[in-house]
Amino acid sequence: MQKSRFLNFSRDYLHSVAKSNGFSYTRLESNRFLNDLSKFGRIDDARKLFDKMLERDEFSWNTMVAGYANSGRFNEAKKLFYETPLKSSITWTSLVSGYCKYGFEHEAFELFWQMQFEGQRPSQYTLASVLGLCSQKGLLQKGQRIHGYAIKTWFDGNVFVVTSLVDMYGKCECVYDAECLFQMVADCKYNAVWTAMLTGYSHNGYGFKVIDCFRNMRVEGVESNQFTFPSILTACGAVLARDFGSQVHGCIVRTGFGANIFVQSALVDMYAKCRDLNSAKRVLKNMEFDDEVSWNSMILGCVRQGLGEEALSLFQKMHSRNMKIDEYTLPSVLNSIASLKVMQTAISVHCLIIKTGFGAYKLINNALIDMYAKQGKLDRAIMVFNKMVNKDVVSWTSLVTGYSHNGFYEEAIKLFCEMRIAAVYPDRIALASVLSACAELTVMDFGQQVHATLVKSGLGSSLPVDNSLVTMYAKCGSIGDANRVFDSMSTRDVISWTSLIVGYAQNGRGKDSLQFYDQMIATGTKPDFITFIGLLFACSHNGLLESARAYFESMDKVYGIKPGPEHYACMIDLLGRSGKLAEAKELLNQMVVAPDAVVWKALLAACRVHKELELGERAAKSLFELEPMNSMPYVMLSNMYSTAGRWEDAARIRRLMKSRGISKEPGCSWMETNSKVYTFMSEDRGHPMRTEIYSKIDEIIMLIKEAGYVPDVNFALHDTDEEVKELGLAYHSEKLAVAFGLLTVPQGAPIRIFKNLRVCGDCHTAMKYISNVYVRHIILRDSNCFHHFIEGKCSCGDYW
Repeated sequence: MQKSRFLNFSRDYLHSVAKSNGFSYTRLESNRFLNDLSKFGRIDDARKLFDKMLERDEFSWNTMVAGYANSGRFNEAKKLFYETPLKSSITWTSLVSGYCKYGFEHEAFELFWQMQFEGQRPSQYTLASVLGLCSQKGLLQKGQRIHGYAIKTWFDGNVFVVTSLVDMYGKCECVYDAECLFQMVADCKYNAVWTAMLTGYSHNGYGFKVIDCFRNMRVEGVESNQFTFPSILTACGAVLARDFGSQVHGCIVRTGFGANIFVQSALVDMYAKCRDLNSAKRVLKNMEFDDEVSWNSMILGCVRQGLGEEALSLFQKMHSRNMKIDEYTLPSVLNSIASLKVMQTAISVHCLIIKTGFGAYKLINNALIDMYAKQGKLDRAIMVFNKMVNKDVVSWTSLVTGYSHNGFYEEAIKLFCEMRIAAVYPDRIALASVLSACAELTVMDFGQQVHATLVKSGLGSSLPVDNSLVTMYAKCGSIGDANRVFDSMSTRDVISWTSLIVGYAQNGRGKDSLQFYDQMIATGTKPDFITFIGLLFACSHNGLLESARAYFESMDKVYGIKPGPEHYACMIDLLGRSGKLAEAKELLNQMVVAPDAVVWKALLAACRVHKELELGERAAKSLFELEPMNSMPYVMLSNMYSTAGRWEDAARIRRLMKSRGISKEPGCSWMETNSKVYTFMSEDRGHPMRTEIYSKIDEIIMLIKEAGYVPDVNFALHDTDEEVKELGLAYHSEKLAVAFGLLTVPQGAPIRIFKNLRVCGDCHTAMKYISNVYVRHIILRDSNCFHHFIEGKCSCGDYW
């Protein structure tokens, strides 16, 4: 109201001036009106008054220079500056301050040094302005030069200058220097210097120092204001000091700043970060004006606590009120959509982003890529990625992670390589994602290169990356390397321990797996759902039936973890290995959850081993219903019929497969050598080294037969003569791969082979003989586990 009355009065005043030929007011009154007009931003009206003034003094000229400069109209400001008949320190400071206010670094400092060259001594306000620019732009070296000048000119004791210096050093991440200066004036009651120190601590993440400083400020009797409280509240949010933040809230109410919009916004942010959403909602509800910063904090708080629907509801209310939606609102909203899997809403928000002009914002595009990737819509994520002009590490990482998360492991690795070619250095998230892809594809050579990239980058240790490394090495059959990474970890969580427990179990070292479990429990780390899968798998492959029963019972009784189908499958597999099919069938009937395909597969595998056709038929028929297009139960049942000599039944199952359009997944083996992956199919003749490979196969078969190997023609599974069956067995994909490995992998290095299906019993026996005859460590990972063949023995326990 006061501003409105003044503007109306000044408008009438200017009208009377325009009508008069002379000036009837005193110079003092004119200067007062000139200053008021300039202060309220009516610079054009001020200029009209200035031009009508018959007498102008230093104050008149300085007021107009400052008015133009503070309005960002530097052409007029400079013109008047050079026209000023007598320039004082105030005149120079007016223009310098304007340049500083708008961030014109070069012009501000050039004028600041020229001012001294012209013989004008900067004032405390001049120094405060240039130091404010240094704070704003992080110009530490220039700020230090100004500090040196302040010492020479005895301004270093001026509380106004010291406050600016404390602020500058704090914003430039030189907290120790800020503290030293603060100590010089800490006993004064000047609020600004305390606030500058609080802000410096808060800016640099020293949350607890902010709290201590605020306490000392209260002890010294220094009053807080609307600039002090946001810093202390930000610190409370950063260190999750909710109780202290609540006390500060009480202090805010008592001192009368409870209605200040900046303080209220900081309160909402503090409570949201401290996970007290009810208190945050109360503050937000009581705010007189809708502030988008507060709503953004509230939405982000909901997202952090996994309340995606509530976050989305807040955004919809915000939008319905026509509140300003900015580049900080939308990423939080996109994160909430990603967790909810609501595709239609995702598309609507994307359309809103385009309509409101935020389609070019890097932060928002990164959130879009992440959101679409988590929704499984990689085509849309790629579209956003390809349209981005300036991609940063987050852009690349979001898509790499999206590929890996959705099972497109080769694409994840290819994109990671493109990222490196584009000279974008990966962050820890990108490294963890690509290591997960390496683990799934079992490409250890590339995984080792990624490990080397991590070491060279200097990023240091990170729990997610270390866990990914342990998993990658374990899944690639290099359990020793997995253990070395584990031993080097400064901190470990349940994922770290579980990765190693599962790794040892899959690599045939079940007893070591159980020992690591005991160590994990001794550290106070509680096992999770996956940990017990690893334990039961280890027991299954080592015949530890009683231990498995104890672990299985402890899941619910000790840790409150309900067994899932995977745990029942491990128990049924173990009972099947132990020949206790009746007990396996009983456990199946006692399951508290419906048996899924994993359980029936375990039972079918046990029936195959023990030639229990009747129970095997039941398991296979259940799988026909659960996974109608999966060839595995058809092939396994057909093989069981073939093994039993029931060729007509075997043929009937294969005809059934054909009639339903089901094709058997072909057996495929591959191995990585010199960073290249070589693939082999059964009786494959397409390899460039086929002559050498088949010659090596003939040599292998001859030598291992001399050592006692007898081909198991039961695994030929075709009704042909014995010689043809033996020939077919000799050219299985894993035998071709091991022949290639013997030709190319240096002596002393392990031969690593991977297969998409379970290795057949004949190949398993042959591998044991080959490892003994050629004195080689052969690592074969099939769809079930790792087989380490050393000196004629296998780590799997020979379950065939």
